[in-house]
Parts: sequence; C-alpha cells; structure tokens
Amino acid sequence: MNTIIRKSVLSVAGLAFAGGVFAGPIAAHANPVDTKPVAVAVQTAKPQGDQSRITLNEEQTTNVKAIIAATKKAGLPERAAVISIATSLQESKLENLGHLGDANDHDSLGLFQQRPTSGWGTPEQITDPAYSTAAFLKGLKQVDGWQDMPLTVAAQTVQVSAYPDAYAQWEQQATDLVAQHWNS
Repeated sequence: MNTIIRKSVLSVAGLAFAGGVFAGPIAAHANPVDTKPVAVAVQTAKPQGDQSRITLNEEQTTNVKAIIAATKKAGLPERAAVISIATSLQESKLENLGHLGDANDHDSLGLFQQRPTSGWGTPEQITDPAYSTAAFLKGLKQVDGWQDMPLTVAAQTVQVSAYPDAYAQWEQQATDLVAQHWNS
C-alpha cells in the first residue's frame, strides 16, 4: 500500500477512534434511534487510461470461465481473476494460441503467451488454460502487495512484457467479465 493511502487510512481510523472515545460517553446516554442498516458500495479504483473492449466468442468465454475456476481453486479473490483476465486479453485476446510461426513472439504459447524456454512449463502445459492460469497466479502470489497495486504493475511484474502499460486498457472489461461469471 503506498504511503499516501496508508496515512489516509490511519488518519481516518484515528479520527474514528477519537470520535468514539469522546462521543461514546455522550452517546451512551442519548435516546436510542431506530436505525436501519445502510448498504455500502465498495468503491474500486478507476481503471488506468483509455479502455479497450472486444466481443467474445464461445471459446474466449470458456477461457474466461477457466481462468475464474483456476483462481477460485487457488483460493484467490476476484481481483486476481481480474488481473489474470486482463493479462490474457492483452497477450492473446483470450485465445489459447499455439505456435504462430514467424508471427510468434519467440516460443510464446497459450492464453498468457508463456514461454517453455522461460520455465513456464511444457508446450502442452502452457496451452492448458487451467495450468497456464495456475502458473500465472503462482507468479502473482510472489509479488508483494499485488492486491493493492495498479493492475498493469501487477501483471507486468509477472509477465515482464516489452509493453508494460498495455495491460491497463483491459481492466474494465476484465472487471465486467469477473462480475458476470464469478458466481455462475
């Protein structure tokens, strides 16, 4: 968590504590008020930069569901699925790519364009959506503070892409896809 956010959180917590200490004795003697629970919306950070969006076909939607299932199996929260899906949108447009010949980036394969020669697994493993997602998530879990960093920083730390800022453009669509499929 960056310093500004940490200080802000601590300041709010301190004010809440101080308010409770000083107002608590007064409030204890006040007349009870009929209150109803208030729904609180969780505010998420606005995605960075201009956002891209593509229409998904059946294969791509199946891959979204596979990424979500692997994220759940790893015991990770929805944010990990958002980062994974945004990464896959950037790397392969959620298509499980095999070797593309001269159009291929070295020996990159699968949803995340992982490379066998970089230790991600065998070509067969990397082109298995469950395996490739688990491999990506294993890398993500090794990034200290990934939950609180911008999506593009978290994804880039795992992927080490030549285009580190490109992941950010997919954050809104990835968030929408996780919201749509997480509980289905």
